[in-house]
Amino acid sequence: MTEDAGTERGTVVGRAAPPVRDWPALDLAGTEFDPVLADLMREGPLTRIRLPFGDGWAWLATRHEDVRAITTDPRFSRAELTRRQVTRLAPHFKPRPGSLAFADQPDHNRLRRPVAGAFTAAATRRLRPRAREILDGIMDGVVRDGPPADLIERLLEPFPIAVVSEVMGVPAADRARVHGWTRHIISTSGGAEAADRAKNGLYGWITETIRSRAHSSDDSVYSLLGAAVARGGISEEEAAGLAGPLQIGGEAVTHNCGQMLFLMLTRPGLLDRLRTRPEARATVLDELLRYIPHRSTVGLARIALEDVDVRGVRIGAGEPVYVSYLAANRDPEVFPDPDRIDPDRDPNPHLAFGNGPHRCTGAVLGRLQTELLIDAVLDRLPGLRLAVPPDEVPWRRRTMIRGPRTLPVTWREPRTLRAGSADGAGKVRP
Repeated sequence: MTEDAGTERGTVVGRAAPPVRDWPALDLAGTEFDPVLADLMREGPLTRIRLPFGDGWAWLATRHEDVRAITTDPRFSRAELTRRQVTRLAPHFKPRPGSLAFADQPDHNRLRRPVAGAFTAAATRRLRPRAREILDGIMDGVVRDGPPADLIERLLEPFPIAVVSEVMGVPAADRARVHGWTRHIISTSGGAEAADRAKNGLYGWITETIRSRAHSSDDSVYSLLGAAVARGGISEEEAAGLAGPLQIGGEAVTHNCGQMLFLMLTRPGLLDRLRTRPEARATVLDELLRYIPHRSTVGLARIALEDVDVRGVRIGAGEPVYVSYLAANRDPEVFPDPDRIDPDRDPNPHLAFGNGPHRCTGAVLGRLQTELLIDAVLDRLPGLRLAVPPDEVPWRRRTMIRGPRTLPVTWREPRTLRAGSADGAGKVRP
């Protein structure tokens, strides 16, 4: 459905503003690219959209160049969004003070500073042996129990939860409860009331945890935040708002890896290449990060603080603007033949982790977890294949982050000699 431009403020030089397009949150199965977004990309570099919740309409930028420009332009504000109810995907919108997602400079740097050290490349390298140890323990259980198995339940959920919990400093006894809250927060199925309950539970727990870590000396995120609050660098409310999205970050790794593995398991040539050329896996993972539709519709908007011209379109002061990283990653001007998985694509300037000041804080950590997970699956589960036809793999519904709900697989168990069984020469061993 469309809405006539009427007297809306946005203008395009020489012609009327584009119509407003309704963009429902489609429940898409598999790795299908959102057909509504594909249509919007064909209509032009900037279109106008209306999402299921919130008020009014918003601009949508889909070209790689424009997405990069808007996400680094201080004339587009995230902080201003906290005072508005713009059109959006989430049924419930209640930004918390301290969240990096809604901070402009210089507040953004002030808030990020206390935890920045936990997410650097150096910190991630130090974490790698511990992360590998955690993963080996989980994989040992999968291999020991044998096929078939649901990789989501057995591997792709527990590993990111454990690693993020290590980085954040979540006690083992609280991890299941914290994970329950984060899963409800990224779902759209329960409506505003369910999301509000989950957020209140998570943020209440976070606040208590930060308060209890005021004098801790370890380098976990909650201890770093507790110390920062004790020093007066940030408020307790800001510390909780900062920690929440970081805690939720493990959910993205689970579902991104689920999509990647589904693609591998439904493309034998791709799977064989990854098995036989482990030295080239990093390049392929970048291509899969570019290709997968990791979210439904779009993330958070920005508000224009003044009139801004983008590709001949005047975005008026006060108007909301969304960027689509999914669309930018399929821009044919940057990625030739963008709808094809090209395992040799180079260069590959994908925006899977975002761009600009609001690029994902945990991007390096997320990439580490992804590499370790894919390596473990490829190296320890020989002959891996789906245990059901591809069209019987169930996918998450009514959610902001796309991915398979379960990923049932089987594999070839290594042959072992048991007492009383024949050995390679046909002899029976005692």
